[in-house]
Amino acid sequence: MAYDEYLAERVRTVLNRRKVIYNEKKMMGGLCVMVDDKMCVGVVKDQLMARIDPEVYNEVLNRRGSKEMDFTGRPMKGFLFIKPEGVDLDNDLEYWVDLCLEFNPRAKASKKRKAK
Repeated sequence: MAYDEYLAERVRTVLNRRKVIYNEKKMMGGLCVMVDDKMCVGVVKDQLMARIDPEVYNEVLNRRGSKEMDFTGRPMKGFLFIKPEGVDLDNDLEYWVDLCLEFNPRAKASKKRKAK
């Protein structure tokens, strides 16, 4: 199992309810949801990956299930992993997805790779 398909479907349901236009990309061993061509939210193994406003990062680290995202061995500011217990309830999942969507318009898009 590369990523939790059920969690991915729950994320899609939240986004569809909010009428968000998004694309999905498989990356980092999981599923990344792109909104306005920017990484917004995703699923890695059984965890939600959340891209949030760095200004609220420390505040929400205290929420149940949240932890620093550290693919490179050091925390990535503005990115969190949310363990299953932090998204078990629909209200909890909606909280995180809404936090990601709220930050998305201000997030910087990654640089486009040039075609070879």
